Amino acid sequence: MDLGIKGKRAIVCASSRGLGRACAESLAREGVHVVLNGRDAATLEKTQAAIANAFAVDVSVAVGDIGEESTRQALLDACPEPDILINNNGGPPPGRFQDWDRDAWIAALDANMLAPVLMIRSVIDGMVERRFGRIVNITSAMVKTPLAPMGLSTAARTGLTAMAKALSKQVVSSNVTINQLLPERIDTDRQRGMAQLRADFGGVSIEQAYEEMKASIAAGRLGRPQELGDACAFLCSAQAGFISGQNLQLDGGSYAGLL
Repeated sequence: MDLGIKGKRAIVCASSRGLGRACAESLAREGVHVVLNGRDAATLEKTQAAIANAFAVDVSVAVGDIGEESTRQALLDACPEPDILINNNGGPPPGRFQDWDRDAWIAALDANMLAPVLMIRSVIDGMVERRFGRIVNITSAMVKTPLAPMGLSTAARTGLTAMAKALSKQVVSSNVTINQLLPERIDTDRQRGMAQLRADFGGVSIEQAYEEMKASIAAGRLGRPQELGDACAFLCSAQAGFISGQNLQLDGGSYAGLL
């Protein structure tokens, strides 16, 4: 299927590796020019080269933490009129509610709610004026199924979800959509880190930790980053103009609820 977005321009936040990179690759495969972002310049440059060599698109970069205003401005300088915005950022580590002070909460909100909100604020009016816009926020399955150790992430991402839902109703008539992807157990560095924590504190091997992760997923395996990337590309497609304000779970069929 031709997704009808060849030649469009996208900002993909936190995209030097993991889920953000997967989204950038899937968009580039469709002919979308991409601006990448990451905190490590060397990793970002390698990703830039890999995508530029694989696909006939322009690939620019903005080094820095998306939580910093200067980084967000650098992304907008590199792509002043984006057609597509993919909001992504690493989540705070798991922990214990009693240990999270005000600084911990503010850091989580800055990284996983306010940074994407401010990116949306910067691009939404232009998308409405041009009558095309696709915004995808990568959040977490924890938005629908909160777990106490992931409280910082859950709270911040749920706030973003609520804001995005409200805004989506105002802009969809201008062919601007806002949706969320809710990943669960995708095989990335984040999951490897979680497996290491389980091994360190649970007295099991890394291999056992991975088997436990797989067993928690109805599909019996971890998700592949490309699967999320391709779902993201579809939500950005011309065909997806009637899909907005939605939360698409990529969890191997594990969510137990109806809605």
